[in-house]
Amino acid sequence: MQLQRGSAPAPEIEPAEAVGDGEGAAMSLWDHLDELRSRLFKAILALVLGTLVGVAIATPVLEFLIQPYGRALVVLDPTGGVVQYFRVALLVGGILSIPMITYQLLAFILPGLTSREKRILVLSIPPVTLLFLVGVVFAWFILIPPALDFLVNFQTDIFRAEWTSDRYLGFVTSLLFWMGVAFETPLVFFVLSILGFVTPRPLIQNWRIAIVGAAIAAAIITPTVDPVNMGLVMGPLLALYLLSILLVWIGMRFNRPVPEG
Repeated sequence: MQLQRGSAPAPEIEPAEAVGDGEGAAMSLWDHLDELRSRLFKAILALVLGTLVGVAIATPVLEFLIQPYGRALVVLDPTGGVVQYFRVALLVGGILSIPMITYQLLAFILPGLTSREKRILVLSIPPVTLLFLVGVVFAWFILIPPALDFLVNFQTDIFRAEWTSDRYLGFVTSLLFWMGVAFETPLVFFVLSILGFVTPRPLIQNWRIAIVGAAIAAAIITPTVDPVNMGLVMGPLLALYLLSILLVWIGMRFNRPVPEG
C-alpha cells in the first residue's frame, strides 16, 4: 500500500525494551543477552573455583561416601577411578557454588526488581544455602541407609552385591545433590510469593501434575526400578510441595499492599 501525499509519516519502530532495574531504566534485547553472558560467566567461575576446592578434598570425601558400602568399590576400566575422583570434586564444587549460582539465576529471571525486592533476594541466599545442606543431610542419614540396605540385602541367595564405583557413586551423589536442590524449593517459592510472582491457587490446582512430576523426579534421582527407593524419594518431594504451598500463602500476606488511611 502506498502512502498518499500529505499523509503522516509512519512511526519509527522502537527496539524491544524491557524493564531493567525496576526504577525506570530500560534494557534492550542485546542488553539482556549481555546480562545473561555476564551472569553465566559468574556462575561458571563460582563452579570452577568450588571444583578446585573439591579436587583438594576429594579423597576424604570419597572415603566418607563409601562408608555405608563398607568396602572398596570395583573399577572396570583404567580411567574409572580418575573419572569418579573428579566427579566427586565436581559435586563438591557444585555444593560450594550453590549460593552464587542461585543468586545469578534468580537475578536474571526476575527482571525489574526494586531496591526492596533486591534486598529480599539477597537476604534469601543464606537460608536457601542452608536448606540445601539440610537436604543433603536428610538424604545421607534418612534416605541412603534404608535404600542401600534394601539393595544390598535383596535376594542375597541369588545376587551378591559387588558394585562398581561409577554406579555406586552415581547413585549416592545424585541422591545427595538433588535432594539438596529439592529442599531449596519451598523457600524459593516463598521469596517469589513475597515478590508477587507466585500465588497458592495454581499450586493447589496443579496437584496432579505435582504428583506426576514428583514420580518422574524420583525416577531420575534414583535410577532404579524398585518402588522402595522411588517411594523414599517421592514422599519427601510431595511433602516439600505441600510446604511450598503453605509458605506461598504466608508470603502473600507479606506482599499485601498496606491500606491507606
